[in-house]
Amino acid sequence: MLYDLTIIGGGPAGVAAGVYASRKRLKTLFVAKDFGGQSTVSEGIENWIGTIKISGIELAKNLENHLRAYAEDMVDVKSGETVVSVTKSETGHFLVKTDVGEYETKTVLVTAGSARRKLEVPGAAPLEHRGITYCASCDGPLFAGMDVAVIGGGNAGFETAAQLLAYCKSVVLLARGSEFKADPITIKKVLTNPKMRAIRNAEVLEVKGDRFLTGLVYKNDESGGPQELPVQGIFVEIGSTPATEFLGNLVKLTEYKQIVVDPKTQQTSLSGIWAAGDCTDGLYHQNNIAAGDAVKALEDIYLHLHAK
Repeated sequence: MLYDLTIIGGGPAGVAAGVYASRKRLKTLFVAKDFGGQSTVSEGIENWIGTIKISGIELAKNLENHLRAYAEDMVDVKSGETVVSVTKSETGHFLVKTDVGEYETKTVLVTAGSARRKLEVPGAAPLEHRGITYCASCDGPLFAGMDVAVIGGGNAGFETAAQLLAYCKSVVLLARGSEFKADPITIKKVLTNPKMRAIRNAEVLEVKGDRFLTGLVYKNDESGGPQELPVQGIFVEIGSTPATEFLGNLVKLTEYKQIVVDPKTQQTSLSGIWAAGDCTDGLYHQNNIAAGDAVKALEDIYLHLHAK
Protein backbone atom coordinates (compact mmCIF):
# COMPACT_ATOMS: atom_id res chain seq x y z
CA MET A 1 0.00 0.00 0.00
CA LEU A 2 1.13 3.53 -0.78
CA TYR A 3 0.29 5.93 2.08
CA ASP A 4 -0.28 9.64 1.60
CA LEU A 5 1.56 10.36 4.84
CA THR A 6 3.61 8.60 7.49
CA ILE A 7 3.80 10.16 10.95
CA ILE A 8 6.73 9.05 13.12
CA GLY A 9 6.28 9.57 16.88
CA GLY A 10 3.47 9.28 19.43
CA GLY A 11 3.74 12.43 21.51
CA PRO A 12 1.44 15.48 21.39
CA ALA A 13 2.86 16.53 18.01
CA GLY A 14 2.35 13.18 16.33
CA VAL A 15 -1.14 12.67 17.72
CA ALA A 16 -2.26 16.20 16.80
CA ALA A 17 -1.11 15.58 13.24
CA GLY A 18 -2.76 12.16 13.19
CA VAL A 19 -6.15 13.56 14.20
CA TYR A 20 -5.94 16.28 11.55
CA ALA A 21 -4.77 13.80 8.92
CA SER A 22 -7.83 11.63 9.53
CA ARG A 23 -10.21 14.58 9.36
CA LYS A 24 -8.62 15.66 6.07
CA ARG A 25 -9.01 12.12 4.73
CA LEU A 26 -5.32 11.46 4.18
CA LYS A 27 -4.41 7.78 4.12
CA THR A 28 -1.91 7.82 6.95
CA LEU A 29 0.52 5.44 8.60
CA PHE A 30 1.15 6.31 12.26
CA VAL A 31 4.27 4.67 13.74
CA ALA A 32 5.09 5.07 17.43
CA LYS A 33 6.98 2.95 19.91
CA ASP A 34 4.60 4.34 22.56
CA PHE A 35 2.35 7.31 23.26
CA GLY A 36 2.90 10.44 25.33
CA GLY A 37 6.49 11.49 24.74
CA GLN A 38 8.67 12.81 27.57
CA SER A 39 5.68 13.93 29.62
CA THR A 40 4.75 10.38 30.63
CA VAL A 41 7.12 10.66 33.60
CA SER A 42 5.48 13.80 34.98
CA GLU A 43 3.18 13.40 37.98
CA GLY A 44 1.24 16.58 37.32
CA ILE A 45 1.12 18.63 34.12
CA GLU A 46 -0.57 21.99 34.67
CA ASN A 47 0.05 23.74 31.35
CA TRP A 48 -1.71 21.41 28.90
CA ILE A 49 -4.29 23.87 27.65
CA GLY A 50 -7.88 22.93 28.43
CA THR A 51 -6.94 20.62 31.29
CA ILE A 52 -6.23 22.08 34.73
CA LYS A 53 -3.98 19.24 35.84
CA ILE A 54 -3.19 15.81 34.42
CA SER A 55 -0.56 13.14 35.02
CA GLY A 56 1.79 12.16 32.23
CA ILE A 57 0.38 8.64 32.14
CA GLU A 58 -3.18 9.93 31.82
CA LEU A 59 -2.14 12.38 29.10
CA ALA A 60 -0.58 9.52 27.14
CA LYS A 61 -3.79 7.50 27.40
CA ASN A 62 -5.88 10.48 26.33
CA LEU A 63 -3.66 11.07 23.31
CA GLU A 64 -3.94 7.45 22.20
CA ASN A 65 -7.71 7.40 22.76
CA HIS A 66 -8.18 10.62 20.79
CA LEU A 67 -6.20 9.32 17.84
CA ARG A 68 -7.93 5.94 17.75
CA ALA A 69 -11.35 7.59 18.06
CA TYR A 70 -10.73 9.52 14.84
CA ALA A 71 -8.53 7.01 13.02
CA GLU A 72 -11.43 5.14 11.36
CA ASP A 73 -10.17 3.67 8.07
CA MET A 74 -7.78 6.57 7.40
CA VAL A 75 -5.05 6.24 10.04
CA ASP A 76 -3.26 2.90 10.32
CA VAL A 77 -1.80 2.90 13.85
CA LYS A 78 1.38 0.83 14.29
CA SER A 79 1.95 1.10 18.05
CA GLY A 80 5.02 -0.64 19.44
CA GLU A 81 7.07 -0.35 16.24
CA THR A 82 10.35 1.56 16.04
CA VAL A 83 11.50 3.29 12.85
CA VAL A 84 15.04 2.32 11.91
CA SER A 85 15.43 4.16 8.58
CA VAL A 86 13.78 6.48 6.09
CA THR A 87 15.04 6.47 2.51
CA LYS A 88 13.89 7.91 -0.79
CA SER A 89 12.87 5.38 -3.43
CA GLU A 90 13.40 5.51 -7.20
CA THR A 91 9.73 6.40 -7.61
CA GLY A 92 10.22 9.62 -5.64
CA HIS A 93 8.31 8.26 -2.67
CA PHE A 94 9.79 7.35 0.71
CA LEU A 95 10.42 3.95 2.26
CA VAL A 96 9.94 3.84 6.04
CA LYS A 97 11.54 0.77 7.57
CA THR A 98 10.68 -0.31 11.11
CA ASP A 99 11.78 -3.22 13.27
CA VAL A 100 8.67 -5.02 12.00
CA GLY A 101 8.23 -4.12 8.34
CA GLU A 102 8.68 -1.62 5.51
CA TYR A 103 6.13 0.90 4.23
CA GLU A 104 5.92 3.20 1.21
CA THR A 105 4.64 6.75 1.60
CA LYS A 106 4.34 9.97 -0.39
CA THR A 107 5.24 12.26 2.53
CA VAL A 108 6.75 11.99 6.02
CA LEU A 109 6.18 13.99 9.20
CA VAL A 110 8.84 13.39 11.86
CA THR A 111 7.61 14.01 15.41
CA ALA A 112 9.99 11.57 17.13
CA GLY A 113 10.95 13.92 19.98
CA SER A 114 14.14 13.69 21.98
CA ALA A 115 15.54 12.12 25.12
CA ARG A 116 16.80 14.25 27.99
CA ARG A 117 20.36 13.67 29.14
CA LYS A 118 20.21 12.25 32.64
CA LEU A 119 21.98 13.46 35.74
CA GLU A 120 24.32 10.52 36.26
CA VAL A 121 25.79 10.91 39.75
CA PRO A 122 25.53 8.73 42.86
CA GLY A 123 22.06 8.82 44.39
CA ALA A 124 20.33 10.28 41.34
CA ALA A 125 18.64 7.22 39.84
CA PRO A 126 16.29 6.38 42.77
CA LEU A 127 15.30 10.06 43.10
CA GLU A 128 14.20 10.50 39.49
CA HIS A 129 10.76 12.17 39.68
CA ARG A 130 11.10 12.29 43.46
CA GLY A 131 12.73 15.69 43.35
CA ILE A 132 14.85 15.35 40.23
CA THR A 133 12.95 16.50 37.15
CA TYR A 134 13.57 17.57 33.58
CA CYS A 135 10.64 19.86 32.79
CA ALA A 136 10.07 23.19 34.52
CA SER A 137 6.94 23.97 32.54
CA CYS A 138 5.43 20.61 33.58
CA ASP A 139 6.64 20.22 37.16
CA GLY A 140 7.75 23.67 38.31
CA PRO A 141 4.54 24.61 40.16
CA LEU A 142 4.89 21.49 42.32
CA PHE A 143 7.90 23.16 43.96
CA ALA A 144 6.21 26.43 44.91
CA GLY A 145 7.77 27.96 48.03
CA MET A 146 10.72 25.54 47.97
CA ASP A 147 14.47 25.86 47.42
CA VAL A 148 15.55 24.37 44.11
CA ALA A 149 18.63 23.99 41.92
CA VAL A 150 19.05 24.12 38.15
CA ILE A 151 21.87 22.13 36.54
CA GLY A 152 23.10 23.71 33.31
CA GLY A 153 24.47 27.09 32.26
CA GLY A 154 23.01 27.37 28.77
CA ASN A 155 19.86 29.10 27.55
CA ALA A 156 17.69 26.18 28.68
CA GLY A 157 19.12 26.38 32.20
CA PHE A 158 18.57 30.12 32.54
CA GLU A 159 15.10 29.97 30.98
CA THR A 160 14.19 27.22 33.45
CA ALA A 161 15.51 29.36 36.31
CA ALA A 162 13.41 32.30 35.09
CA GLN A 163 10.27 30.14 35.20
CA LEU A 164 11.06 28.81 38.65
CA LEU A 165 11.70 32.26 40.14
CA ALA A 166 7.99 32.99 39.74
CA TYR A 167 7.04 30.57 42.51
CA CYS A 168 10.12 29.03 44.20
CA LYS A 169 11.64 30.36 47.40
CA SER A 170 15.16 30.37 45.92
CA VAL A 171 16.92 29.12 42.80
CA VAL A 172 20.59 28.16 42.52
CA LEU A 173 22.02 27.51 39.07
CA LEU A 174 25.12 25.33 38.79
CA ALA A 175 27.19 25.53 35.58
CA ARG A 176 30.17 23.33 34.78
CA GLY A 177 32.09 25.96 32.83
CA SER A 178 33.76 29.17 33.88
CA GLU A 179 31.49 31.08 31.49
CA PHE A 180 27.73 30.80 31.06
CA LYS A 181 26.60 29.75 27.57
CA ALA A 182 23.24 31.52 27.66
CA ASP A 183 22.51 34.83 25.93
CA PRO A 184 23.99 37.80 27.87
CA ILE A 185 20.60 39.55 28.08
CA THR A 186 18.99 36.45 29.57
CA ILE A 187 21.83 35.96 32.04
CA LYS A 188 21.65 39.56 33.25
CA LYS A 189 17.87 39.50 33.62
CA VAL A 190 17.83 36.25 35.61
CA LEU A 191 20.77 37.03 37.88
CA THR A 192 19.34 40.39 38.96
CA ASN A 193 16.53 38.59 40.78
CA PRO A 194 17.27 38.61 44.54
CA LYS A 195 16.08 35.01 44.87
CA MET A 196 18.65 33.83 42.31
CA ARG A 197 22.33 32.95 42.48
CA ALA A 198 24.67 31.04 40.19
CA ILE A 199 27.77 28.95 40.80
CA ARG A 200 30.38 28.54 38.07
CA ASN A 201 32.82 25.64 37.58
CA ALA A 202 30.45 23.50 39.60
CA GLU A 203 30.65 19.72 39.50
CA VAL A 204 27.74 17.84 41.03
CA LEU A 205 29.14 14.92 43.02
CA GLU A 206 26.07 13.38 44.61
CA VAL A 207 22.40 13.89 45.35
CA LYS A 208 20.89 13.06 48.71
CA GLY A 209 17.52 11.92 49.93
CA ASP A 210 15.58 8.90 51.10
CA ARG A 211 12.07 8.81 49.66
CA PHE A 212 12.44 12.34 48.32
CA LEU A 213 15.31 14.66 47.46
CA THR A 214 16.86 16.65 50.30
CA GLY A 215 19.96 18.14 48.70
CA LEU A 216 23.01 17.84 46.49
CA VAL A 217 26.76 17.83 46.98
CA TYR A 218 29.02 19.80 44.64
CA LYS A 219 32.52 21.21 44.40
CA ASN A 220 34.10 24.07 42.50
CA ASP A 221 37.31 26.11 42.53
CA GLU A 222 36.11 28.32 45.37
CA SER A 223 34.56 25.70 47.64
CA GLY A 224 37.84 24.10 48.69
CA GLY A 225 36.10 20.77 48.83
CA PRO A 226 32.65 19.20 48.68
CA GLN A 227 29.81 21.50 49.69
CA GLU A 228 26.24 20.44 50.44
CA LEU A 229 23.34 22.45 49.06
CA PRO A 230 19.95 21.73 50.67
CA VAL A 231 17.25 21.77 47.97
CA GLN A 232 13.94 20.01 47.50
CA GLY A 233 14.08 20.05 43.70
CA ILE A 234 16.69 19.69 40.97
CA PHE A 235 15.85 20.72 37.40
CA VAL A 236 18.29 19.15 34.95
CA GLU A 237 19.04 21.13 31.78
CA ILE A 238 22.19 19.53 30.39
CA GLY A 239 20.89 18.96 26.90
CA SER A 240 18.94 16.33 25.04
CA THR A 241 19.46 13.87 22.22
CA PRO A 242 16.98 14.25 19.33
CA ALA A 243 15.60 10.99 17.93
CA THR A 244 16.76 11.63 14.37
CA GLU A 245 19.36 8.93 13.76
CA PHE A 246 17.02 6.99 11.47
CA LEU A 247 17.11 9.86 8.95
CA GLY A 248 20.82 9.51 8.21
CA ASN A 249 21.86 12.32 5.87
CA LEU A 250 18.44 12.63 4.26
CA VAL A 251 17.71 16.10 5.69
CA LYS A 252 19.77 18.94 7.08
CA LEU A 253 20.53 18.67 10.80
CA THR A 254 22.13 21.05 13.28
CA GLU A 255 25.36 20.17 15.07
CA TYR A 256 23.11 18.85 17.85
CA LYS A 257 21.29 16.51 15.41
CA GLN A 258 18.09 18.58 15.45
CA ILE A 259 16.14 18.75 12.20
CA VAL A 260 16.35 22.18 10.56
CA VAL A 261 12.85 23.35 9.60
CA ASP A 262 11.18 26.36 8.02
CA PRO A 263 9.22 27.87 10.95
CA LYS A 264 6.42 28.98 8.59
CA THR A 265 5.64 25.50 7.29
CA GLN A 266 7.80 23.02 9.28
CA GLN A 267 9.29 21.79 6.00
CA THR A 268 12.77 20.28 6.15
CA SER A 269 15.54 20.71 3.58
CA LEU A 270 14.12 17.82 1.52
CA SER A 271 10.79 18.22 -0.24
CA GLY A 272 8.27 15.71 1.09
CA ILE A 273 9.56 15.60 4.67
CA TRP A 274 8.31 17.81 7.51
CA ALA A 275 9.16 17.79 11.22
CA ALA A 276 7.70 19.19 14.45
CA GLY A 277 8.36 19.07 18.17
CA ASP A 278 11.49 18.41 20.20
CA CYS A 279 13.39 16.78 17.33
CA THR A 280 13.53 20.12 15.48
CA ASP A 281 15.66 23.25 15.83
CA GLY A 282 12.64 25.25 17.04
CA LEU A 283 13.48 27.83 19.67
CA TYR A 284 11.00 26.56 22.28
CA HIS A 285 10.09 22.96 23.07
CA GLN A 286 6.85 22.35 24.94
CA ASN A 287 3.83 20.10 24.46
CA ASN A 288 1.47 22.85 23.29
CA ILE A 289 4.04 24.26 20.88
CA ALA A 290 4.82 20.81 19.49
CA ALA A 291 1.14 20.10 18.86
CA GLY A 292 0.66 23.48 17.17
CA ASP A 293 3.70 23.08 14.95
CA ALA A 294 2.53 19.61 13.92
CA VAL A 295 -0.88 20.97 12.92
CA LYS A 296 0.89 23.68 10.93
CA ALA A 297 2.93 20.99 9.19
CA LEU A 298 -0.17 18.91 8.48
CA GLU A 299 -1.90 21.87 6.82
CA ASP A 300 1.15 22.33 4.59
CA ILE A 301 1.34 18.60 3.82
CA TYR A 302 -2.30 18.63 2.73
CA LEU A 303 -1.65 21.52 0.34
CA HIS A 304 1.45 19.74 -0.97
CA LEU A 305 -0.47 16.55 -1.68
CA HIS A 306 -3.35 18.39 -3.36
CA ALA A 307 -1.33 20.89 -5.36
CA LYS A 308 -2.38 21.07 -8.99
